[in-house]
Amino acid sequence: MVTTLNNGYYLVNGETLIADDAEASSKLQAHGVADISKDKAKENTIAYGILKAHNTSGNMEKLCVKFDKLTSHDITYVGIIQTARASGLTKFPIPYVLTNCHNSLCAVGGTINEDDHVFGLTAAQKYGGIYVPPHQAVIHQFAREMLASSGSMILGSDSHTRYGALGTMAIGEGGPELVKQLLGQTYDVDMPGVVAIYLEGAPKKGVGPQDVALAIIGKVFGDGFVKNKVMEFVGPGVKNLSADFRIGVDVMTTETTCLSSIWQIDETIKEFYDIHGRVSEYKELKPGSVAYYDAVVKVDLDSINPMIAMPFHPSNVYEIDEVNRNAADILADVEKRARVSFGDKVEFSLQDKIKDGKLLVEQGIIAGCAGGGFENICAAADILKGKFIGNDKFTLSVYPASTPIYMEVVKNGAAAAILESGAILKTAFCGPCFGAGDTPANNAFSIRHSTRNFPNREGSKVQNGQVASVALMDARSIAATAANKGILTPATEFDGDFEKYKYHFDSNIYKNRVFDSHGKADPSVELVLGPNIKDWPSMVALPENLLLKVVSEIHDPVTTTDELIPSGETSSYRSNPLGLAEFTLSRKDPEYVGLAKEVYAEELKRREDTPLDGMSAEVSDVVKEILKSYPDVSSKNTGIGSTIFAVKPGDGSAREQAASCQKVLGGWANIAVEYATKRYRSNLINWGMLPFIIDSEDLPFKNKDYIFFPGIRSAVANKDDSIKAVAVSGGKMTEFTLKLGNLTDDERQIILDGCLINYNRVK
Repeated sequence: MVTTLNNGYYLVNGETLIADDAEASSKLQAHGVADISKDKAKENTIAYGILKAHNTSGNMEKLCVKFDKLTSHDITYVGIIQTARASGLTKFPIPYVLTNCHNSLCAVGGTINEDDHVFGLTAAQKYGGIYVPPHQAVIHQFAREMLASSGSMILGSDSHTRYGALGTMAIGEGGPELVKQLLGQTYDVDMPGVVAIYLEGAPKKGVGPQDVALAIIGKVFGDGFVKNKVMEFVGPGVKNLSADFRIGVDVMTTETTCLSSIWQIDETIKEFYDIHGRVSEYKELKPGSVAYYDAVVKVDLDSINPMIAMPFHPSNVYEIDEVNRNAADILADVEKRARVSFGDKVEFSLQDKIKDGKLLVEQGIIAGCAGGGFENICAAADILKGKFIGNDKFTLSVYPASTPIYMEVVKNGAAAAILESGAILKTAFCGPCFGAGDTPANNAFSIRHSTRNFPNREGSKVQNGQVASVALMDARSIAATAANKGILTPATEFDGDFEKYKYHFDSNIYKNRVFDSHGKADPSVELVLGPNIKDWPSMVALPENLLLKVVSEIHDPVTTTDELIPSGETSSYRSNPLGLAEFTLSRKDPEYVGLAKEVYAEELKRREDTPLDGMSAEVSDVVKEILKSYPDVSSKNTGIGSTIFAVKPGDGSAREQAASCQKVLGGWANIAVEYATKRYRSNLINWGMLPFIIDSEDLPFKNKDYIFFPGIRSAVANKDDSIKAVAVSGGKMTEFTLKLGNLTDDERQIILDGCLINYNRVK
């Protein structure tokens, strides 16, 4: 059971929770706490201590953070380094790891994937970085094994950058935030709230880390309970979890929309560091004797059962037993939700998965930073030992998260048990998590121990009439289902024994293959840029006025970054900004790219001094209407571009391309009721786009209308709270108000300059 407690709480000696109410003082005194202010107790959280040590502003309410290390993978590092190069990069100032776990198995576009890898290697050599070749490790497993250290902070260009279980506060952001760190700038954020994740009890046999994670996500996602906050794992239950178990829970905290995570760490984590030959990186972390938390999530580990997150979100959570009892009703609900996303683009039904009253799935995957850990694979092997997955539709693939893990499961016999069952063991690869590997058949149902199950994230293409479904589960229940030949089965039904496997880390694997400059740059190395690797197109400063056409209107409750720019095979084109932009919103709104390009063509004419009355008939007619009230409007002071509306955009991946692809197609803004994550809003800002907020989705405009923003540049510069906007449609002008929300001075200047690249050039 997971319970949320809204009010503030004191935690005494890491064990006792005391509500911040009228009786708090007397209860604290009863525990020997004489007199401590709430503000002082807040400073005793682990999160506060780490943030204070990394804050350069001198103001703990307005943080300017410098990170210790950076990490990226092969669908983000090219763009990051290209942006930093354009801003004067000569050397990586802190350790920067470039992993190759996303494009390594994508057979798309000829040489373009390996071209990115060669670029990464030469960049690590030239600027003094670390290069991890394909198949060696997924980004986050390498970071756990080789980067994390107690009390440090790591910034990654992947949303699942979470190493809190090892005592490292890690944050996943879009590429521009890493660019800032490479250029000696800071990560600017208000001091986040800190929520205690209070663990008690111990997991029952057959329950794994994904079960605990899904139970938490299911409880806190819907109401944004931990949104943009730090989740701090404390309480007596922590000691009952292995290091791998904690890591498996921690990596999934991203799906709660929290900012970061941190855990109290102990001898169990010290042993993890010792196994990996880095025990000097360990130091004990725990809250002070009295710590204050803004809220609490209580997790009773004893009561958690095997869980499943049904399509199409990690928060759509049920107990597996409940799904088996009420499969028809729950599948009908999934189909209903799917209609919101897919409309009538595809036929979608899951009722045919019920066979003789049982739910039958076609595919199982255990993979990546969430599922590919040593203990998960060994537990799956124990369940599969002596069983076979059958010779019908059901398939099972297992991807160890690193080559050292792969070697160890080969040595200890777990690999043999898996392979003998009919499952396949593959190399370290993130593909099943983002749609570039093991795409199921059309209308198939896949169960996966991975991070996400958004629509089409498994690789299907709605625009081609395809759809498949993914449910998230723990490796143990996936193995139990595989042993039952695809019949959905919780691992608590496994009546055998789980062996105690000892992990041995072979450091020679990385020593023999990973390039580590040890921080030494070699300017003589020439970057190798394959034909697909392109520079960013030029971008202009924000003009005084803007005329924007609404080119997509999305009323789904949440719009993911996968819908804004699809993952999967399109990821191979991320080194080519204009090439990738062709896929923007392709699965959600196929008309978007064409409409955006039409408007952008008008802006390009404006930049060549074409007068506004020389634009297309559509634009000219809109301008004539505007001139009646704003006679000073001209091509010299008024930019032309596009915007989209979405209720809550930006859930999911940190990928900056969700914003940059709109920008290079002429996008100047988003309009939203709220933004799902800080990182998506930051991506918009760093690409010079205005992150507008509107009070309601009852809009004063509709798709394909124009919106005029008079004096928008002055409004941004003057820090206006409200932004005047005028909808132009059918010869009528309707005035309404938008907001921009909180912006730092640097963020305002980035928007004024047109993007982060321009900001750094001007600076």
